[in-house]
Amino acid sequence: MDEGIYHVSFPGLGIGPITVNRTAFTVGGFSVYWYGIIIAVGFVLALIFAMKSLKRYKIKQEPFIDCVIAGIVAGIIGARVYYVAFSWDNYKDNLMEVFAIHNGGLAIYGGIIGGLGAACILAKIMKLNIPAMLDIGGMGFLIGQGIGRWGNFVNQEAFGTPTDLPWGMVSENTDNIAVHPCFFYESVWCLLGFFVLYFISRKWRRFDGQMFLLYLIWYGFERMIVEGLRTDSLMTPFLGLRVSQILSGALVIIGTVLLIINLRRTKSKPLSDGEEADEKDTVQTAESEKSEEKPLAEESAAAEEKIKEQTEK
Repeated sequence: MDEGIYHVSFPGLGIGPITVNRTAFTVGGFSVYWYGIIIAVGFVLALIFAMKSLKRYKIKQEPFIDCVIAGIVAGIIGARVYYVAFSWDNYKDNLMEVFAIHNGGLAIYGGIIGGLGAACILAKIMKLNIPAMLDIGGMGFLIGQGIGRWGNFVNQEAFGTPTDLPWGMVSENTDNIAVHPCFFYESVWCLLGFFVLYFISRKWRRFDGQMFLLYLIWYGFERMIVEGLRTDSLMTPFLGLRVSQILSGALVIIGTVLLIINLRRTKSKPLSDGEEADEKDTVQTAESEKSEEKPLAEESAAAEEKIKEQTEK
């Protein structure tokens, strides 16, 4: 088998084998991988959604883009630091490998923590509404993660333990044993979550930050379950639990508590978004102009009547 080329099948569904090549194309000896392309597509679609949502959440475009750029840089660094920190035994004897990101080793939670941290700090400096920005970011993450997980399929990674389920996946990387396609579970869950949160944001958003808390709960719940199936997770010494399982559980609890507290503090009426506010202001302005025009018209008519009477005399 050529390096980076896999033959993937789903025997229980009668699909495959499908030939999957990690390399999309090569230019001058430089290889461009499908993983990077897929991640880029997910990011672009998430960014498009975010840009179209700025008006609704009353956030200015230019400072938001600055926060996105800061988040990307810090996210990559955070993803690497997180992975290295929990895999230190693999790097302690060769520190230069810490910088070899092209060999793999990025943790999504590290990316989220680093990216959000940098974006929020810059948003604070620029005096943006951080909770509203996080609402957009949470739904954007679901788009990016839902699409980006297919990069794991191309690389034939992020799969789980052996399974007898019909959708078990087989390839050279699974030792030709049917395993849980964990990348697929997370992709479907994230994309479904985006539509659920988007619907809630249009109908029942009662405070800024609500969508982000729902994101933490939605995504954290999935990672608690799916992470337990994976064979490549970062482990902890506690009861055989994965690092991501513990962190996901904490996020679900924190998100749920904060959501309940804030829902109790807010009124039952949904929070108006920027578009609704603009329409309301337009209607009020039009009504105000009409009310101002009416007295002027009455005064003008009275003046004309007075002039007419004086002329007749």
